[in-house]
Amino acid sequence: MAKPYQRRDVQKKNKKGPTKGSGGQRRRGLKGKGATPKAEDRVYHAAHKRKIDQQRRNQGRHDREVADLVVGRNPVIECLKAKVPSEALFVAQGTGHDDRLSEAVALANSKNIPVQEVPRQQLDAMTGNGMHQGLGLKIQPYKYADFDDLLESVDGPGMFVILDNITDPRNLGAVIRSAAAFGGNGVVIPERRSAQVTGVAWRTSAGTAARLPVARVTNVTRTVKQFQDNGYTVVGLDAGGEHTLDTFDQATEKVVIVVGSEGKGISRLVRENCDVIMSVPMQDWVESLNASVAAGVVLSEFARQRRIAE
Repeated sequence: MAKPYQRRDVQKKNKKGPTKGSGGQRRRGLKGKGATPKAEDRVYHAAHKRKIDQQRRNQGRHDREVADLVVGRNPVIECLKAKVPSEALFVAQGTGHDDRLSEAVALANSKNIPVQEVPRQQLDAMTGNGMHQGLGLKIQPYKYADFDDLLESVDGPGMFVILDNITDPRNLGAVIRSAAAFGGNGVVIPERRSAQVTGVAWRTSAGTAARLPVARVTNVTRTVKQFQDNGYTVVGLDAGGEHTLDTFDQATEKVVIVVGSEGKGISRLVRENCDVIMSVPMQDWVESLNASVAAGVVLSEFARQRRIAE
C-alpha cells in the first residue's frame, strides 16, 4: 500500500533533544577553568581550616593597641614618678587611705590625670584578680617608631640594640635605660614572641622610654641584613665568640649589638648573619650574665671607646 503524501519541508522528529550540534556542551567543556587554587583557598581542604584558625588567632595582634593597666600602690607611684603617659587612675571604693594612696592621688592630680573611684568588683574584673591593693593606673599604648624612619634619622656613627628572644619586660626596660644612658640611638624588638613596652617596661626604664625610640620589626634576620646594607657592623653577644669585649675595636663605627636571652641566647639564623660574635670576659665559675646586664656592660665599654676617639 502506498504511503500518504508528505511534504518535503516537514521533517520527521523521532529523537529527543537537538537534532544538530551539542547545545554548547562541547564549548563549555573545552573552556579553561584557570589555575588550581591553593590548598588553603579550597574551603573543603584541611589547609583552609588551618588558615582560618591562624587568622582568628592573629586578629588584631599587631594593628590594635590596647591600654595597659598597672596595679599595686608601689608600681602605680613608680609609673607616675617616671612620667609614664597615663589616661586614668582608678581607686577602689572602700580602700583604706594611707600615705601611699594619698601620694598616688596627689601625683595624678599634679599631672592632670583623671582620678576615678570605682566599685571594687569592677577593678577586680579589670585586673583579672584582686591583687591590685585598691589602685590601678591605665597607661596609654606605647607609640613605636618606624624602623626605616629611625634608621634614616641617625646622623653619624649610630649605635643600636636588637633584642632577640627577650620575653621579660623588665629586661626590655633595663636595656632601654642603658641604651639611653650610653648614647644609643634606639632599640629594636620583634613583634612576636618578645616583651613589649608595657607598664612594667616603662617603670624599669625610669621614663627613658619616652625619649629613646623603640621600633618593632617582623623579622629580626631581615633587619640584621638591612643594618648591614647601611654600613653597620652587627655584633652578636654570645658565649664562645671569636672576639671578647677587650679585643673588639670597631665600637667607634656604625655598630649594632644583638642581645639574646640568658637561657636560649641568640637564635640560629640571627647568629649566622652576625658579622662578629663577641663574649663578655668574666670569671670562669660564672655561667652567664643577665641579658640586660650584658647589654649594659657592652654599651658602657662602647661609649667609653667613643669618648676617647672624640
